[in-house]
Amino acid sequence: MTNNDTIKPPVWFWIVSVLALLWNLLGAMAYLGQVFITDEMKAAMPADQLELMANTPAWATAAFAIAVWGGVLGCIGLLLRKKWARPVLLLSLLGILVQMSYAFFMTNAAEVYGTVQGVVMPLLLIGIGVCLVLFAKSSQNKGWIS
Repeated sequence: MTNNDTIKPPVWFWIVSVLALLWNLLGAMAYLGQVFITDEMKAAMPADQLELMANTPAWATAAFAIAVWGGVLGCIGLLLRKKWARPVLLLSLLGILVQMSYAFFMTNAAEVYGTVQGVVMPLLLIGIGVCLVLFAKSSQNKGWIS
């Protein structure tokens, strides 16, 4: 018998893992929306937001991609009960930290987007990223993923 056969995770493990996957899929949709934005969508945006988006360096966009796709893959790993979920979620967290460092320290995003979207939401993203890494670590320590 393998570890997966002997230690069954509780129901809340599955609930948290599915909710985390849905959360990260929303992030992936936001990423795709930014990458494949149409001219019509750009025309509807305020000028300051459009300027902020147009001046985003490739490395910050790459960090966004690593954050969201790493989060999706890491949550799939949790659902498959694989220990590689933890390093993938850690990579996702690093992507979040790089992306949010750019937003907080190198742009006026808080001014452009306001307190909720420019400060609270990025802090929430960092917090959820940290929690997912800790959740994967705890799950591995308890033998729920291996």
